[in-house]
Amino acid sequence: MSLLKLQGALFWRTESLWIGLRKYSSAKVKEEARKRWVLEQAELLEVLEARVKQLQTEVGMNTVPLSQLGKDSFFQPSPPWKAATLSPARTETTATSSEGAGPQPSRWMEKLNKEKSIKHKRLLRLEAKLARVSSNFVAKPTSKRTQGAEDRLERLAKERSAGRKVKSQPLESTRGLRGRKKAAVTKGPSLPSGSTEELEKCIPDLPLPFEEDGHQHGNLQLSILSYLDTCLFLRQPEKALQCLMFYHRSHTRRKQLDVRMYNLIMHEYAKKRALAPIGSLFRLMDEAGVKPNQDSYIAALSCMGRSDVRPNIITRCLQQLEEDGFHLEELFQNYVREGDEVEMALEGIRKARPGFQLPPHPQETEICTIPLLQDFYKKDKPVSYPKLDFTVKYLRKQFRKQLAMEASDTVTIDSVEAEKPLTEKAAQARALLAELRSRWRASLLQSLQESRLHLDRKKSGQMTLYPFLCVLDDKEYVDILMQSLSVLPPHGESLLILARELGTKVYNKYVIKKKSRSRLVKKIKAIYDSYVQLLAKDTQPDDLLPREYWEKLASEAGCAPSLVSKECIWPHSVLVQLGLHLVELLVQVLKMESNILNPALEQKLIPVLYHVYSFRSGRQIGFIRPHPILTRLLLDAAETSLAFETFVIPMLCPPVPWVSPHFGAYVFAPTKLMRYVEGAHQHQILLDRCPSSNLHPVMDSLNQLSNCPWKVNGPILDVVISIFNEKGDEKLDIPPPPSEAPQPSTGGPLSKAALKREVARCRKKAVEMYSLRMDALYKLSIAKHMKDRVFWFPHNMDFRGRTYPCPPHFNHLGSDLTRALLLFAEGRPLGSHGLDWLKIHLINLTGLKKRNSLQERLAYANEIMADILDSADHPLTGRKWWMNTDEPWQALACCMEIAKATRAPDPTAFVSHFPVHQDGSCNGLQHYAALGRDVVGAASVNLTPCDVPQDVYNVVAQQVEVFRKRDAAAGIKTAQLLEGFIGRKVVKQTVMTVVYGVTRYGGRLQIEKRLKEIDDFPQEYVWEASHYLVQQVFSSLKEMFSGTREIQGWLTDCARLIAKSGRTVEWVTPLGLPIIQPYHRSKITMVNSSMQTVNLKSRHDISQKPDTMKQKNAFPPNFIHSLDSTHMMLTSLHCHRQGLTFVSVHDCYWTHAHTVDVMNRICRDQFVALHSQPILEFLSRFMLQKYCTSLPIEWKNKKSLEYQKLLQLLSSVPKKGDFDLEKVKESTYFFS
Repeated sequence: MSLLKLQGALFWRTESLWIGLRKYSSAKVKEEARKRWVLEQAELLEVLEARVKQLQTEVGMNTVPLSQLGKDSFFQPSPPWKAATLSPARTETTATSSEGAGPQPSRWMEKLNKEKSIKHKRLLRLEAKLARVSSNFVAKPTSKRTQGAEDRLERLAKERSAGRKVKSQPLESTRGLRGRKKAAVTKGPSLPSGSTEELEKCIPDLPLPFEEDGHQHGNLQLSILSYLDTCLFLRQPEKALQCLMFYHRSHTRRKQLDVRMYNLIMHEYAKKRALAPIGSLFRLMDEAGVKPNQDSYIAALSCMGRSDVRPNIITRCLQQLEEDGFHLEELFQNYVREGDEVEMALEGIRKARPGFQLPPHPQETEICTIPLLQDFYKKDKPVSYPKLDFTVKYLRKQFRKQLAMEASDTVTIDSVEAEKPLTEKAAQARALLAELRSRWRASLLQSLQESRLHLDRKKSGQMTLYPFLCVLDDKEYVDILMQSLSVLPPHGESLLILARELGTKVYNKYVIKKKSRSRLVKKIKAIYDSYVQLLAKDTQPDDLLPREYWEKLASEAGCAPSLVSKECIWPHSVLVQLGLHLVELLVQVLKMESNILNPALEQKLIPVLYHVYSFRSGRQIGFIRPHPILTRLLLDAAETSLAFETFVIPMLCPPVPWVSPHFGAYVFAPTKLMRYVEGAHQHQILLDRCPSSNLHPVMDSLNQLSNCPWKVNGPILDVVISIFNEKGDEKLDIPPPPSEAPQPSTGGPLSKAALKREVARCRKKAVEMYSLRMDALYKLSIAKHMKDRVFWFPHNMDFRGRTYPCPPHFNHLGSDLTRALLLFAEGRPLGSHGLDWLKIHLINLTGLKKRNSLQERLAYANEIMADILDSADHPLTGRKWWMNTDEPWQALACCMEIAKATRAPDPTAFVSHFPVHQDGSCNGLQHYAALGRDVVGAASVNLTPCDVPQDVYNVVAQQVEVFRKRDAAAGIKTAQLLEGFIGRKVVKQTVMTVVYGVTRYGGRLQIEKRLKEIDDFPQEYVWEASHYLVQQVFSSLKEMFSGTREIQGWLTDCARLIAKSGRTVEWVTPLGLPIIQPYHRSKITMVNSSMQTVNLKSRHDISQKPDTMKQKNAFPPNFIHSLDSTHMMLTSLHCHRQGLTFVSVHDCYWTHAHTVDVMNRICRDQFVALHSQPILEFLSRFMLQKYCTSLPIEWKNKKSLEYQKLLQLLSSVPKKGDFDLEKVKESTYFFS
C-alpha cells in the first residue's frame, strides 16, 4: 500500500478532504469549459449576424444601381448612430422602406432565427446550472473577462425572456474598460508628499491634454485615402467607389474606413450633380456606424445647389444637419475646399431658406492667453510693424516670379563648374549621353505605359499603383527617372533610399499640380498683393503682425485665412512601393552597348544599372549601382547644369505668413509648420487639436525669422569658387574632386587581409569625398544663382520647437563656409559702437582670447589690424592670417567688412550688412542652472556678472586634472599617462552634450576621437584613457552642477515610469506649443516587389508600445531644447517690436553691429521672464493630470506599486537653490 493510501486509511478525514479538493478542481475546469463554450456560441452569433448584414449590403449594392435610387431617400429621420436603442428589426425596416423593395429572407435569415431560438433555450438552462453549481462551492472571485461575460449573458437572458430583441454586442474585455473611469480629482494649488490618496486629491484640474488617435492616421487608412484621392483627381469616381465597397462589404475591413473616405467620393459626385450616389454613400455610412460631419453635409448641399432638387428634400437635409449638432451659421467657419463647393452649398440652402446669408467673418482674432506674451499682444500701445526696404511694386513683381517658379516644380541652374573650358573629350561624352538618353526616354515611356495597362486590368477593387502612375504626365515620370539616373553616385545608392526619393518626387509634383488647378490660387494672389502693403516702405505703417494682417485680409475677402485645404498625405509605404516600381523600370529597361567607349570590342547590350546586395552594420542591403561605363561617361561629360525642386531654392519674395499648421511659407510646395520623420503623424494631430491662439506666438516668431531678407557676399563667393575649381582645399573645408581620392597602396607586399582593409579604406574615403564635393557643389551653385538678388528663407520647426530654414542646402544654419556667403540685404549704419562690435566678433571667430574680457579682445583686434587688412586685401596671396582661425571663412568676411568700415570717410555712418553673432555660453547648462536656481552652476555658465567670462569647459578640465593628479599619486597608470594631455578641447564636446543626454559610452567615443588627434599621445592607450576620462568628466559635472544632475535625473525617471505605463511623454512649452515624443517600439512593414522585398522599419507608429529606453534618454535634452527654442522665439518677437533685424542659429543670435547692445538687453530680459515662470511646477501638474487621472483602473490595481511611484515622482519637483535670476540682466558674458 502506497504512503498516500496509508495516510488515507489512517486519516479518513484528510482523504475525504483531498477528494473534495479534487472534485472542486474538476468542477472548476468543467465550469470554465462551459463558459468558454458560451463565449464561442456568442461569437458565432455575432459572425452570423454580420454575415447576414454583409449579404444584404451586397444584394442592395449589386441589384440596385446607384443612378436608379430615389433622390429623396437618403436622409433618414433617425439614423443608427443617433438612435442607439432602436432594435435591429426596426432599423432594418426603416432602411428597407426607404430603399423600396429589399431582398427577400434567405436561408441565412432562417438559420439565424433558429440559432437565436436555440441560444435562448441554452441560456436559460445554463443560468439554472450555474446557479446550482455555484451553490455547492465556496465563492471565488472570477476573472474580469469571465465576470463580464456572465453579466452579459444574464442581461441577454433577461431581455430575451421579456420578449425583447436586442442587437448583439461584442463581449467587453479588460481592454475595453481602458480609459472609461478616471480618478476623482480636486483642484489644489500644492502637491504634498504623502499617501497615494492624498496625492490624488491634489492633482490639479487642468484642461485635458490631447489624446493620440492612431486609427485615422494609420498606414492603411492613409493608403486608402491617398488611393481614393488620386482616383478622384483622375476623374474616376467609379474606381474610387469600387475600392470603398471592397472595404465596406467586409465587416473586418470596414473598420479601416472613416468619414473622410466617404466625403472624398461624395464631393466628386456633387460636382457631377449626382445626388443619388451621395444618398447611397450616406446609407453606407449608416451601415458602417460612421457619423457624417461638416464636410459630408456641405457635399450634399453643394450637389443640391447644382441640381434641380425639391425644397422639401433640402429642408429634411437641414433638419438632419441640426439634429446632428451642427449649426447652419457655423457650418462654413474655417472651411477650406478647392472649387466652388461653398458657393453651391449656399445656393442649395437658399432654395429652402431664401435670403439666407452667412454671418461675416469675425474681424477680431483670438487673443493669446500665454502669460509670457499677454503684454506683447495688447493693443493699448500700438507699435508699427517694421518696414522692409522695398516698394509694393517690387514685392508684387517678385511674388509673381516666385509663383511661376513654384508652378514649374523644377529649377535648372548652372553649376559653378560651368566656368571651366569645354574640352573635346567632354564634348564627345556629352554627345554620347544625349544619344543614349534619347533612346532611354523612348524605352522608359513605352515600358511605363505597358506596366500601367497591366495594373489597370485588375478589377477586384483592391488598391494598386495604377492611379499613382497616372497623376502626372508620362513625360514627367520619365523626367524624374532620367534626373535620378544623372545624379546617381558612382558607388550606387541604397534601393530603399532611391525608391523613397523617387516616390517623394512624384508626390511633390502631384501636390503642385493639384494646387495649381485650384481656384484658390487667384484668391492667394489677391490677398498677397494687399499683404505686401504691411511690409513695403512706400505704404502707411500698421500695428498688426503679418499673421494678423493676413487674417484681416482673408476675412475681408470672405474666406478662411488658410486658403489651401489639407493635403492628402501619401504614407511611407506607398511612396516606397511606387518608387520600387519606378526603379524596377530603370533596371530592366535601360541598356547600352558594351563597346560604346571602345568600338574595337565586341558589341553587346548590357544593363546600365545593377541590383546588388551589400552588408551594412551586419544587415544585407539592396543597392542600385551604375555600370562603370556610365560613371565614366558622366565624369568625362562634366555636365554644367543642376536641376532642383523649387523648395530647395530660397524664395524671391517674403514668404506667405504661417496662419495655420497647414498653410504658410510656399504657395504650391508641400510644407508643414512642423517637420517630422516619416510616419510620426502624432505631431500633426496635436497641432490640429491645439487651440489656434496657443500657436500664435510660435507662428508669429517663424514669420519674423522668415521675413528677414538676405543677399550673397559676392567677394567671398568669388574666392571660394576659385579654390573649388582648383581641386579644393580640405583645410579650408572645400572638398577636392573625386579624382583626388586615394588609391590602394602598391608600395610593398601586403597580405590578403591587409590589402582588403586598404581597399575598404580607400573606397570609404572616396565615398565621403564624393558626398562632400556634391554638397559643396550644390551650395556654391545655388549661391551663384542667387548672386545679385535679394532672397528669403522660409522657416518651420521640428517637434521640439527648434526652428530651421526650409531650403536644405544653402542657408545660415550651414557650415562656416555657407555662413560666410550670407549678408543681410538691409544695411544699418555702424553708429558709435558698431565697429567695435565687428572687431570683437572677429576675435570671437578666431577662437582666441576666449577667457579675456571684451575690452581685451577689442585691444587685441587693434593690435593685429595689419593682419586684418592684409587678409581683406590679399586673401590668397598675402600672409593668410585668416586661414589659421577656428572659423576661417567667416573671419575673412569680417576682415573685409572691417577694412571697408575703417577706410570709409566716417566709420560711424558706414552702412554695414554684416551679421554679428552673440552665442550662449553652454546654453543647455544655462537653462538647467536657471531651472534649479543653482548658484555654483550659474556662475560657471556666466549667469552671474563677472569681469572676465567663465569658461565651463576649462573649469571642468581643471577639475578633471585635480582628479588625475590624485589618482596618479595613488599609482594609477592611466592617470600618469594623461599628464599634460587634459585640456579644454579634450573635454569640450562631452561637457557640451552631456546636458543633451549623451551617455558614458557616447562620451567615451567623443574623448577617444579628441585623443587620437593628439600626435604625442600613445595611441595604444587611447581606449583606457578615454574610459578613464569620461568617468572623471561625469564626476566633475556631478560635483559642479548638482542641481542640474538632480533635475536631469528627475526628468529621466519621470519619462521611464510614464513609458512603462504604456504612454508617451508629452508636455506643453511656456509658449503653448504641444510636444510629444514619437519614440515607439519598432514596427516592420514589408513592401514586396519583383526585384526585392523591402522592410520598412518604423519607430514612430503609435499602435506600438513606447520605447522606454528612448523615451527616458530623450526627455531631458528634448525638454531643454524646447526651452531654448522658447527663449529664442521670445527674443525674436521683442526684437522685431523694436525694429531690429534678428535671425538665429538655435542659441546663437544674429543682428546688425549697430543693434547688438539692444539685442543683448532683450535676450537677457526674456531669459529672466521665461525662468521666472514656475516651469517645473507647471510640468509636474501637466503630467499629473495627463498620466495619473486618465490611467485605467485595472492598471492602477494591477500595478499599484508602479502607480504609487509614478504619482509620487511626478509630484516631487526638485528643490531650487538661492540663485537670483535678476543677476542675469547684469551679466555681460551670458550671451557674448
